[in-house]
Amino acid sequence: MMDAIFPPHGRAPARSARLIAWLLLGCAAAAALSLVSGKVWLPWAAWTADDPRAIILIELRAPRTVLALLIGAALGLSGAVMQGYLRNPLADPGLFGVSSGAALGAVLSLFFGYSAQAWLLPGFALAGAGATMALLALLAGRSGSLILFTLAGMVLTNITGSLTALAISLAPTPFVASEIVTWLMGALTDRSWNDVTLAAPLIAIGAACLAATAPALDALTLGEPAARSLGVDPRRLQALVILGTALCVGAAVATAGVIGFVGLIVPHCVRPFAGHRPSAVLAPAALGGALLLTLADSAVRLAPTVAEVRLGIAMSMLGGPFFLALLIAMRRRLA
Repeated sequence: MMDAIFPPHGRAPARSARLIAWLLLGCAAAAALSLVSGKVWLPWAAWTADDPRAIILIELRAPRTVLALLIGAALGLSGAVMQGYLRNPLADPGLFGVSSGAALGAVLSLFFGYSAQAWLLPGFALAGAGATMALLALLAGRSGSLILFTLAGMVLTNITGSLTALAISLAPTPFVASEIVTWLMGALTDRSWNDVTLAAPLIAIGAACLAATAPALDALTLGEPAARSLGVDPRRLQALVILGTALCVGAAVATAGVIGFVGLIVPHCVRPFAGHRPSAVLAPAALGGALLLTLADSAVRLAPTVAEVRLGIAMSMLGGPFFLALLIAMRRRLA
């Protein structure tokens, strides 16, 4: 019955296929730009083994570029799934409290001085995301209710945000407070292949969970009762959304800090070209997120400033006006 109402995903419209092809080309071009750009431009000739600059490309810029692609794709896909699941165009991964929970875990590791080990800070961040995910599932219960789910996410966001602010205010030294605030701003500076090794498997599993929600998201556009009659299990759908978002966003926060608005901006940008069916937006949103974050990371490196602009701040400066324009447009449509 599902196939009779919604075409199988292998028969995507031609315009969606063209959009995906263009986004793939854009990601390849953005990755190439990310590798060569920076305060010091490196020519492609630096890739040769005899060139001493090759180590900069391989050990510094290549993992940074891969992380920008991975994290951007994870955040873009999470945003598209959340907007489809909540049927709210203003939904963002931060709404679940997973981002702020992961941030709280990382802040606690900095607060107690456990960040000396390379794996402890990401470990604390993932533990924070996991704990938030478990609380979210506990508060939302087994009903699968969208309203309960949204309210539980908002409550957890407020609680974890308050605890993060408390940790900053009670920081044992000004250096620790500065370290926490700097980390919360989000950045891909000085990331290594170890960070890629940490983030890639988690994002891959999370993305697989989120991709599995595509048919149910299409059915949900008809309303919850109709979706149930088409065979959608609300509890299974909710579990996939929670697990997939927690893994994708938790891995992103664990390796790069808090980077917002990607999941809000990208689905809106690709939806006019991909169509309004939720499943058709998922792949373009992932690729669009990868493209956006890679370009943004190149831009912060090229900015004519003494110190590098933090990536989280740059995305907030872009996302804030976008969110405001979105609200104004929605208000005009409702008037």
